[in-house]
Amino acid sequence: MPIKIIDGYEVEFTGEALEGAAQWGAFVSIFAPSANPMHLMHIVPKRRVSADQVFSDQHAAELEAERAASLILQQLRA
Repeated sequence: MPIKIIDGYEVEFTGEALEGAAQWGAFVSIFAPSANPMHLMHIVPKRRVSADQVFSDQHAAELEAERAASLILQQLRA
């Protein structure tokens, strides 16, 4: 599962095989720092993004998940 730190947020994005299909979905989870340095706040629980799209491979799904995570972060900053 690829992880990036963007503006202090820990962003997990992944492509996962969809159950019962030979296709992939894009998933995102976002964490933010908390008052406890040993803990992160789970502000966006893992969810499927771009749910109306399916992808032929994991890499394509991960690229879409990363793009969607960028949009989610823009909304969080607004």
